[in-house]
Amino acid sequence: QVQLVESGGGLVQAGGSLTLSCAASGRTFSNYAMAWFRRPPGKEREFVAVVNWVGDSPQYSTHYADSVKGRFTISRDNDKNTVYLQMNGLKPEDTAIYYCNVLARWGQGTQVTVSS
Repeated sequence: QVQLVESGGGLVQAGGSLTLSCAASGRTFSNYAMAWFRRPPGKEREFVAVVNWVGDSPQYSTHYADSVKGRFTISRDNDKNTVYLQMNGLKPEDTAIYYCNVLARWGQGTQVTVSS
């Protein structure tokens, strides 16, 4: 059974940085997309970033929401079955619960709060 556990959230001032982690278990994930979403207060869950498997070697591609492009970086460590989200230049509008998504499963989320 696939399980996802996010960590790394917290309270940070605007302009600061955080790195989120999502540890996956239950199978091997190296050939699957791993993604981050977020739910801002009072809003629907929205896409943040994804790292897609695109071929053997392995090869991956990354895609970002326009709102985070240039500030956030998604990466993965297949040996650890973990996906990361490095967040720099944080803004108050980045405040949200952040979730990872793998194989249509969701973690419990981790809260990120950015103060102005």
